[in-house]
Amino acid sequence: MSGFTRLANTHGIVHYLSMVRRMQLTSQPIVESYGGEVVKFEADNCFAIFKTPGDAIRASISLHLAMDSANLLTPDELDIHLSCGIDHGEYLMPHAFDYFGAPVNRASKLGEDLAEPGQILVTPEAMALVSEELGFKSETLELEVGGEVIPVQSIQYRRGAQV
Repeated sequence: MSGFTRLANTHGIVHYLSMVRRMQLTSQPIVESYGGEVVKFEADNCFAIFKTPGDAIRASISLHLAMDSANLLTPDELDIHLSCGIDHGEYLMPHAFDYFGAPVNRASKLGEDLAEPGQILVTPEAMALVSEELGFKSETLELEVGGEVIPVQSIQYRRGAQV
């Protein structure tokens, strides 16, 4: 979720926590409908794993569209805006409720720190595994991470994207 500090400062923590819970109740069934599994919710973040990066992108698009639809029915101070990061690679999952590894860290960095509200950022490693048949349109961005410039794909889903 985007805007935690501003919303919590403006409307209080209880208001924001109600929004976090609404995000959780909306996210879990969408993640599962694309074959994903929610590993954990931590603060205003949803961490999930998917069988393929394409499934993760499809779920992310659906999450954004679901929140956009819900936002039409709520006042601005209750609108939920998301940003997503997707990576691929090996990870360690010592418990059913947590996981660790470079792809977890990269996806988290993309989604939490670099993506703007409404944006889905995908690493080149993950994007290389996405079938062109899925028809995702993307734009290459170069973002600075820890003093290093890295290329990422920003998924363009607002018009004509296949979900």
